[in-house]
Amino acid sequence: MAHKFFINCDEATTICDKSQYKEASIFEIFQLKLHFLFCKVCTLYSKQNNFLSRLYKSKASSCKKQAICISSKEKEEIKKQLEQLKSEIS
Repeated sequence: MAHKFFINCDEATTICDKSQYKEASIFEIFQLKLHFLFCKVCTLYSKQNNFLSRLYKSKASSCKKQAICISSKEKEEIKKQLEQLKSEIS
């Protein structure tokens, strides 16, 4: 019976990733918290994973706010360069 509560490190990292995206069940989160009591490596993995995710989200949101567009002139230049490369390959 008790073996259902204990998970190995591979399962813990999988549940950690699922938990981060709100895909883990309550039982899986319980298993993960129990695993963290005994495994400091997985605890550290979870902290680092959460830190990196928050960092990515903050950078991604700031990038979305910036409107990065190229002008029509730049688009035409790129098209010409692609056509030139295409003709050189043929």
